[in-house]
Amino acid sequence: MSAISTGPRQTTAAGRSGPGRLLRGPAADPRWARPALLAVLALTALLYAAGLSRNGWANDFYSAAVQAGTTSWKAFFFGSFDASSFITVDKTPASLWVMELSARVFGLNYWSVLLPQAAEGVASVAVLYAAVRRWSGPVAGLIAAGALAVTPVATLMFRFNNPDALLVLLMTAAAYAMVRATESGRTRWIALAGALLGFGFLAKMLQAFLVLPAFALVYLVAGPPRLGRRAWQLLAGGAALLVTAGWWVAIVQFIPAADRPYVGGSTNDSVLQLALGYNGLGRLDGNETGSVGFSGGGGAGRGGGSAFGGSTGLGRLFGGEMGGQISWLLPAALIALAALVWLSWRRPRTDRVRAAALLWGGWLIVTGLVFSYMSGIIHPYYTVALAPAIGALAGIGAVTVWRARRSMVAGRPLAARAVLAAGLVVTACWAYVLLGRSAGWLPWLRPLVLVCGLAAAAAVIAERWLPGRAVLLSVAPLALVAALAGPLAYSVDTAATSHTGALPTAGPSITPFSGPGGGPGAGFGGTRPGGGLGGPGGTAQGGPASGGPGSGGPAPGRSAAVPGGTSGSTSGRPGRVSGQGGGLGGGLGGSTQVSSAITKLLTSGAIGYRWAAATVGAESAAPFQLASGEPIMAIGGFNGTDQAPSLAEFEKMVAAHEVHYFIGANGHTFGGGSGDATQITSWVQSHFTKQTVGGVTVYNLTLPASS
Repeated sequence: MSAISTGPRQTTAAGRSGPGRLLRGPAADPRWARPALLAVLALTALLYAAGLSRNGWANDFYSAAVQAGTTSWKAFFFGSFDASSFITVDKTPASLWVMELSARVFGLNYWSVLLPQAAEGVASVAVLYAAVRRWSGPVAGLIAAGALAVTPVATLMFRFNNPDALLVLLMTAAAYAMVRATESGRTRWIALAGALLGFGFLAKMLQAFLVLPAFALVYLVAGPPRLGRRAWQLLAGGAALLVTAGWWVAIVQFIPAADRPYVGGSTNDSVLQLALGYNGLGRLDGNETGSVGFSGGGGAGRGGGSAFGGSTGLGRLFGGEMGGQISWLLPAALIALAALVWLSWRRPRTDRVRAAALLWGGWLIVTGLVFSYMSGIIHPYYTVALAPAIGALAGIGAVTVWRARRSMVAGRPLAARAVLAAGLVVTACWAYVLLGRSAGWLPWLRPLVLVCGLAAAAAVIAERWLPGRAVLLSVAPLALVAALAGPLAYSVDTAATSHTGALPTAGPSITPFSGPGGGPGAGFGGTRPGGGLGGPGGTAQGGPASGGPGSGGPAPGRSAAVPGGTSGSTSGRPGRVSGQGGGLGGGLGGSTQVSSAITKLLTSGAIGYRWAAATVGAESAAPFQLASGEPIMAIGGFNGTDQAPSLAEFEKMVAAHEVHYFIGANGHTFGGGSGDATQITSWVQSHFTKQTVGGVTVYNLTLPASS
């Protein structure tokens, strides 16, 4: 049997102990397996962590909340945007907790905010390897781990401070727990899977639950105990999920509203409404009252698609907005899923090939269909949630079908070779198409990938006329180039480029594409190379901000002051704010710059006030808060549409000298607010004296306008 067919076996006692365990790995594995894994993890860490500070604060919105959580435990617990805990971010706070703990230990700086995401990425790759290896062997595990590591959107998110990095780690760890549960039948593993998904809810709410159908199905079908016990065990897992997801929700719901911050993103100050509305079912049907720039029936989905993710339908994941982010191995994963179902069709109920198809295939199909057809806001980076399933199916399918080509069952060897060849050809051709969307970028890579894929497929078909080892030595390197060279090149480009703002995308600039999943231009986050889209409220401010803290931390004596009064990337390359090569600029939290004049004004004017200033929207408030290190009230939450505070409440705060300044619309403002925020802006403009500081209009709320 060739080395690639090495499968999983029981680990002996000797393999579980001893000083060389780290390098040797389990005794049943070949000697090269553990060093190969360590090499993959080391290269993954290099890809995710090298030059990390070039992303600056990445998404200012979340970085400002991290800043707040490092100075106030109340802000830490609730996930408040500001240290005075006026309003929370529009997500549950688990991902903030990880970053805030890092910043409390190492000081608040670019590295302490972003390094936890890189660590979560390396951990996700390691856990995926462990999950796949248990049933399919180290070769399948290495393929899966490598595929996840070089997926462009994974490289993007594991170098960024959005909640998706923690979400992917928790879902992958839950899948590992389900693998252990399905092979052992022990309730504790199911409970662990439920607890991990419950914590995933605290990272990104209902998106964590998209894998639940696959997890429940695989255990109901392939779990060792009898059906009644399997059902009872799943209920126990559900109870663990409810406890870990619900404890924080219950505390927030039962604390009086006057004693906690307003729940950002909700319409009635309720976490449950946020989870089921704007961040839940509203994402499916587009009815996202209070969302980014949309409201009411249809929301972002009017016209059959999201302004950020392209048209709904099966082609969305392959379209201009999402194709280069996630779909490099998606055709191969679907072919592998079909092959696994075919190979396990008549096997026993507990067969692990079928179980793997149910687990990873169910994850891919359910999540992929939701992403394809959801009519509300969806950003291309959400697709990172598909990366572990795609990698697992690619690895398991490749190794399982490779073994099947030596099967004694009539007709199976020929069919297996045909499936392998088809997978290689389709993968190479699709990579050729994706690379063609950036035709001027590494033009030599397209033909190389295509030739390697066709050559590998030809070698598989011609196996009967070639020595067995010659086939392996020729197919393996050619297949790796065909499958991974394209996404690896995208990932290296992503890691070498600064990315900031709320709508980051991976890879080089692409040509507008009118194929499946989106029309030309692709809406927000679009495909124009170089220039920014100039989103609502401001223009792109790509490019480095001078004097940022880099990896050196905040200025002495300030929790997050930026020398020179700036906030933004320190990279020497233009900041990629959103879209591929362009973006929406500071108005969506990217590459922001704050003048030293207004930083000094806010810093000196904060003494004796709960908030140094107020402004409409957290996207406007974030850069000023990061630059000054002082709490800035985000009126109306993320984009100024939340119903907090009312005009009457704000008037009372001003009368009580709780807010010193009001910052008018500026280059960081997204939208302009609505309802209460609009009324507050009008009231301030008509009652207080304005001045221009550092190019920004500021109202001193202690100086009423003269009659």
